[in-house]
Amino acid sequence: MNTGVAPHSTPGAHRVLIGAGLMATYMSAVNISIPNAALLHIQGGLSMSDDEVGWIFSSYIAASAIVMPTTHWLAGRFGRKVMFQTSMALFALALVVVTLATTPLQFVAARLFQGAASAMLAPLSMAILLDELPPLRHGRIGIVWAVTALLGILSGPAIGGYLSEFHGWHTIFYVSLPAAVMVFVAMGLFLREKKAASSARFDVFGFVTFSVGIAALQMFLDRGERLEWFCSPEIWAEAIASVVGFYLYVVHVMTREEHFLNRAMFKDRNFTVSAAMYFVFGFVLLPTLALTSPMLEELMGYPADTAGYLAIPRGAALIGALILTWRLPKAIGNRWVIVAGMALVVYGNWHMLGYSPLMDRWPVIIAGALQGGGLGILMPALTRAAFSTLSPALRSQGTAFFNLARLYGSTIGIAIVQVYFYNNTQAVHLALAKHVRPYGPVAHATGALAGAHLAQINELVTGQAAMVAVIGQFKLLMIAMLIVSPLVLFLRPPRPVN
Repeated sequence: MNTGVAPHSTPGAHRVLIGAGLMATYMSAVNISIPNAALLHIQGGLSMSDDEVGWIFSSYIAASAIVMPTTHWLAGRFGRKVMFQTSMALFALALVVVTLATTPLQFVAARLFQGAASAMLAPLSMAILLDELPPLRHGRIGIVWAVTALLGILSGPAIGGYLSEFHGWHTIFYVSLPAAVMVFVAMGLFLREKKAASSARFDVFGFVTFSVGIAALQMFLDRGERLEWFCSPEIWAEAIASVVGFYLYVVHVMTREEHFLNRAMFKDRNFTVSAAMYFVFGFVLLPTLALTSPMLEELMGYPADTAGYLAIPRGAALIGALILTWRLPKAIGNRWVIVAGMALVVYGNWHMLGYSPLMDRWPVIIAGALQGGGLGILMPALTRAAFSTLSPALRSQGTAFFNLARLYGSTIGIAIVQVYFYNNTQAVHLALAKHVRPYGPVAHATGALAGAHLAQINELVTGQAAMVAVIGQFKLLMIAMLIVSPLVLFLRPPRPVN
């Protein structure tokens, strides 16, 4: 009788391992966005400047994206169980280290540590789930795993907003500790060790050059505004390091047969086009969250918990659309599904262009739900397109790169949005302030442009400039989606490869 349980597991251990794997996936995802609605509390507690806020997200994601590609090799060499428990122990330690930070630099360093520690949890959890379930259930558990990861990202603002508002920002990290301990113990008790019979050769040079290119580019984007771009030797060094890193990696890929990312997968047109579109998927998903909560709290005066709750409709629509899209009949053309998802994302962002300081919460709910629904359609549709023609021998590396495309899109998107936000805020502030004239008769009669009154007017002008800049960033995200939309024409009809 087929019980649907892997042969080496008892039913109880089987359920525990599945639950622990999904919980680890959720924790690594939720800690990306859980600071989102707590930004004002963190910023105030650490005396963090506005241009440093983006590092809270980009540091975690960038560290995770750099370490994640080593997962398969490390697990094969040292053992899946060893690497999972090591990652979980370091992740739990990082949760504590983050709360001990007293300066912005310490906090960002702790987030880097936390992101690096979390990098292996999701891919190793997926590998464990696939081992624990028979092949017939792999498709279903893949959907559950994807929903769990997205649920983590999208529920983070609501959890973080509530905890920071009523219990302090430190609790948004402490809340994951009990779950981390339980997952560590569960894996220690029930997970059997598994390692490769012979350790595969790891492309150290390719990994290092690619990582240097990505890390230097991230630092260039994050630090450029603060250091006035190429007026700073540091920015020059980061720009040169990024160019050299990517150049060496490209030369390495073109001149070696075996390397960090198999170039054979980029010869598949569907995979390459879908990965580019998935990059923009990440570019839109997290930057939208990173912009919305600060807008609600700083510019519209919402408390942190309410700002977090307003992210729930986006998450509910995204997950609902994802599940429905997975269940669509194969007879429905996948390209039309992708077009529908992109249209919905663009329409949602177009609604965001009508945001105003005078609006109530409904425009945020409606626009978020529209965008979330579109992203929920795109995720499974792009995944289906990417792997429908890819050789089975390349699917393992393809899956890793495909997920990295979303992570890189998110971290680079956040950095670019932050840069344009502060530039646009300054430009709009100057444009508005020039109309405030000290020699007007009303100003002389009331003294409105003197002392405290002048400070109040400046605060009002700054708030208006920031609102215009935020709307400009939503427009930037909409344009990014419009730019990649024509790529859908290059997708071939899905066909399985045997």
